[in-house]
Amino acid sequence: MREVQLAERMDDPQCDLQELNQTYAQFGAVNGLVAGWRQVYRQFLRPRLLASRPNTLLDIGCGGGDVPRALARWAARDGFTVRITAIDADARAVAFAGAQPPVSGLHFRQAMSGDLVQEGQRFDLVISNHLLHHLTAPELDALLADSEVLCSGLGSGLVVHSDIQRSPLAYLGFRAGIAPLFRGSFIGEDGLLSIRRSFTAAELRGLAPTAWTVRTLIPFRNLLMYEAPGRG
Repeated sequence: MREVQLAERMDDPQCDLQELNQTYAQFGAVNGLVAGWRQVYRQFLRPRLLASRPNTLLDIGCGGGDVPRALARWAARDGFTVRITAIDADARAVAFAGAQPPVSGLHFRQAMSGDLVQEGQRFDLVISNHLLHHLTAPELDALLADSEVLCSGLGSGLVVHSDIQRSPLAYLGFRAGIAPLFRGSFIGEDGLLSIRRSFTAAELRGLAPTAWTVRTLIPFRNLLMYEAPGRG
């Protein structure tokens, strides 16, 4: 059962800023080990990119910004132009991400998905990484509703919310093989809490609206996906 009462250290407004920034700095390495975005890019995102015009992508809850930076790099190497908006509700995350070396076409801002809906913004692709397990049930419903609206513009119209798949094996593997590699940050402690707060694939399917699908990737990864009607 999900342990939603657990609170991650990095979500505490009063947490140590040095440790928090070290956590953001280490996200790139830990996500490279466990998050599988290279596969997601190759299998789901790259086939929808168009060479004939700039593509647009929204990253919701971008944290330290390592995922949108990687996507921008991979797309550029493949010859695509992608304009990426990366948002986070936490000003500390946006400050850290914005202080890193700039990447062409990548913009960070403090905002929530509902803010962009109100602004009338639309994107070809909408993603998030390790966001779902942070949300309450009403927040999850709101995120999915916002995502459907935000990806309804011209273009591919695809949403991919990627998160941890909860299992005892994931917990033991992270504790033994990943957590010891990251010191001076919240990665080890919060990573274990994240697994305990996360969904199984069956739980996510039970919560997802009809138009949404859940795919799984090895190891221990859920992809909650939505394709805008009429898009191929």
